[in-house]
Amino acid sequence: MSTVIAITVFVVAYLFIATEKIPKMTAALAGAGVVLATGVSGSADAFFSEDTGVDWNVVFLLLGMMIIVGILRRTGVFEFVAIWAAKRAKGSPLRIMILLVLITAVASAFLDNVTTVLLIAPVTLLVCDRLDIKPAPFLIAEVFASNIGGTATLIGDPPNIIIGSRAGLTFNDFLLNLAPIVAIELVVLVLVLPRLFRGSFAVDPERVADVLALNEREAIREPRLLLESGLVLLLVFAGFVLHSVVHLDPSVVALLGAGLLVLVSGTQPKQYLAGVEWETLLFFAGLFIMIGALVKTGVIDRLAHLAADATGGNALLAVFLILGVSALLSGVIDNIPYVATMSPLVLALTNDIPDPSHSASLWWSLALGADFGGNMTAVGASANVVMLGIAARSGSPISFWEFTRKGAIVTLITVAVAAPYLWLRYFVL
Repeated sequence: MSTVIAITVFVVAYLFIATEKIPKMTAALAGAGVVLATGVSGSADAFFSEDTGVDWNVVFLLLGMMIIVGILRRTGVFEFVAIWAAKRAKGSPLRIMILLVLITAVASAFLDNVTTVLLIAPVTLLVCDRLDIKPAPFLIAEVFASNIGGTATLIGDPPNIIIGSRAGLTFNDFLLNLAPIVAIELVVLVLVLPRLFRGSFAVDPERVADVLALNEREAIREPRLLLESGLVLLLVFAGFVLHSVVHLDPSVVALLGAGLLVLVSGTQPKQYLAGVEWETLLFFAGLFIMIGALVKTGVIDRLAHLAADATGGNALLAVFLILGVSALLSGVIDNIPYVATMSPLVLALTNDIPDPSHSASLWWSLALGADFGGNMTAVGASANVVMLGIAARSGSPISFWEFTRKGAIVTLITVAVAAPYLWLRYFVL
């Protein structure tokens, strides 16, 4: 009975989120309330379990970075970058999109993709406002780039951290095995952008002339605060990169950075809390609880077992099946709990495959499927949810289906490109 309730609640809530009949935060919290009230999950499952509860690391990472970005916004640095990008692109919306996409992808490889989205979104909104063009296509394209770019390294995407821990893979392992395919995928994404967002690049020449006449240096309003914020951000980024050395989770690093910046800048609570996306944080909490109920009742575990059992010991078939199933399921549920559930099964599969290169390819197929599959829907990855929350607060909401129509195409293309790469690299060459 618990399994039926967990599945029913998730499907109903997902339909409300997809159709946007009610706010997505309301749907997620209502679904979480039902699984708690019916006893499918208890308070210990929802709030204290790493497997079935709210992922507080994600929530507090977001909270810390939202506070830092909120303070940084006061300096005018986002206006500076927006004007700089527009001038470098000669005011062309397509060139601006490509430039921001590449910046996002590279940054996401060395930061987590949620942090990158929090930093790049304000820049995007400002440049679109200056040129009087719709920001939605730019924000969506940047999310795609963040999920693709974050695939290249151990720290770029949260599922990679889970895979690295379970498989004993290092930062360099990810870089050597996944960075080449990520570079190829980014070229493909850039080539697809003009067709994917056809009709989104018209701009008033007078607006372009006005932007090109601006002096970006005049946008900096508080140089001292910019220096303080920059130093704190460098410390935070160093903490992210040196995770294996300092042994501090990214969430702790982000909260310490936020606290330090609040302290040195003297910012008042009303000012730095105004930039926090509370609806996004509550949506995440509700979503994690509903997915936790699916994990607790064994729904995700059974799906993963079916995928594993269907391979029959064939390494290449296992690679393609894991890639496809991971892309599909990670597009429907958040890819973090999916990878956490699937990784023990992949580990078991690798133990049955004697060839080291073949067995390692299973981990790379899991990473590529989960990370690229996160682009499929608006709730497939944490960065997607955060970006949609920012868009809604800025007055330019992006609907679930507007994102998913584009995301499904990008996921299909990226997975189709990844499949021959896995075959050629680990089974042919």
